[in-house]
Amino acid sequence: MHELIENPVEEPPSTADEPPGTKADVPAYLWNDWRWQMRHAVRTADQLSRYINLTPDERAALDTPGRLRMQITPFVAGLMDRDDPHCPIRRQLVPTVAEFMSCPDTVADSLHEEEQSPVPGLVHRYPDRVLLLATTLCAAYCRHCTRSRLVGKGAGAGVRDWDAALEYIAAHPEIRDVLVSGGDPLTLADRVLERLLSGLRAIPHVEVIRIGTRVPFFLPQRITPELTDLLRRYHPLWINVHFNHPKELAPEVEAALNRLADAGIPLGSQSVLLAGINDCPAVIKALGQRLVRNRVRPYYLYQCDLVEGAAHFRTPVAKGIEIMESLRGHTSGFAIPQYVIDAPNGGGKVPILPNYLISMSDTHVVVRNYEGMISSYAQPTDYPGHDREHCEYCNGRQGVSALLSGQKDAIRPEGWRYSHVKHDA
Repeated sequence: MHELIENPVEEPPSTADEPPGTKADVPAYLWNDWRWQMRHAVRTADQLSRYINLTPDERAALDTPGRLRMQITPFVAGLMDRDDPHCPIRRQLVPTVAEFMSCPDTVADSLHEEEQSPVPGLVHRYPDRVLLLATTLCAAYCRHCTRSRLVGKGAGAGVRDWDAALEYIAAHPEIRDVLVSGGDPLTLADRVLERLLSGLRAIPHVEVIRIGTRVPFFLPQRITPELTDLLRRYHPLWINVHFNHPKELAPEVEAALNRLADAGIPLGSQSVLLAGINDCPAVIKALGQRLVRNRVRPYYLYQCDLVEGAAHFRTPVAKGIEIMESLRGHTSGFAIPQYVIDAPNGGGKVPILPNYLISMSDTHVVVRNYEGMISSYAQPTDYPGHDREHCEYCNGRQGVSALLSGQKDAIRPEGWRYSHVKHDA
C-alpha cells in the first residue's frame, strides 16, 4: 500500500510563514473547508497568541521542547476562552509546564500496546477484536494523549503501511471486530480511507468496523456529504467519538454529529476523567445529556492513563466513583457512561462501579439504590442452571468466566507451579 503513503491528504501542512486566520478575517468558503483548517493549524506561540492571551506558564511550556507538539485547528482555537487559562478546551490543547514534571508512576507506553502488537500498527489484546492504528496524524493533539509516543511524529502525514495488519486479520478468523484508530483515521483523504475500509470489509469474518475519532470536535468541517456517503457503504460501521466537556459541543460540532447519525452510523462517546476539566459530577451529567440529545451514547469514562506528561490530569479513583454515584438515578441510564480503568501492563478495560450489592445468601440478594434505600430480592429456588451441553453458543471460556462455569477450578499466575512445587536437587 505504499501508494497510500505518498499523498494521504489532499493538501500539505502549512509552513511557518502561513499564519492561521480567525473566523472574522477568513472567507467562509475557506473557513468551512477542512483542508484549509488542517493546513492552517496553530503550531507556534505567535500563532496561538492571535486567539488567546498566553500566560507565562503557557509561554514557558511552548518554548520548551515537549513530548508532544502542539497543533490546534483554527476552529477549535476560536472556541477557547481568550482570557481564562482554566478554559476546559484550552487546558486540553495548550501545553503547560506541568507536562514536564517527572512522575515515577508514568511510562511512555502505559497500556503496553507494543507488547501486544503481533505486527506493526496492530494491537491484539482481546480474543475477538483488534486495534488498527491507521495513521499517526490528528487534527489536533490532546495533552493527555495515551499515544503521545507515536502521534504527530510520523514522516509526512504519518500513514502506516497496512498490508501486514490486514494479512494478520485475514489469517485469524476469531477476529470479528476491528477498531480503526491512530492518530485519527478521519484525517485521511476519502480515497485513502476507502482503501482501508474496503480492505477490511473484504475479509469475510470481520463483522463490525469501528472508527475512533475526535474529528467531529476538532474538525467538524471534515464531516462532508461525500464522507458520510463513503462511510455508509461499509455498514455495519460504528464511530466512537471523544468528548470531555459540554463546551466542546458547539453548533458546528452538533451539526457534524447529526450528519453522521443521519447516515445510520451508531455513535458512542469516550471521555477521559481530567483534573480541573471535567472532574465534577455536574459537568459529566451535562455532557452525557448533551451527547444523548445529539444521538451519541456515552460509552466510557476513562480513568486517566499512567502516560508520561499527563500526571497533572490524574484524579483519585474515588473521584470517579463519586461521579458515578451522582449519575445513577439522577439521569437516564443511557446517558451514563461506564467508568473504567484501562489497566496498566496490558490488562485491558476494568469496570469500576459503586457497591450496590450489599450482601447475598442462597435465597436473597440485598441491594441498595442511588438514594440509599435497601431492598431484598428473592432468588429462585428451582433454577435448573444453564444447559451448556446443548447450547450452540457455549465454547471454551477464559478467566473468571471459566471458574463460574466450572470449566476450571483455579487460575494460577505464570510460574506459580514452579515456585510452589518442590524440585529434586
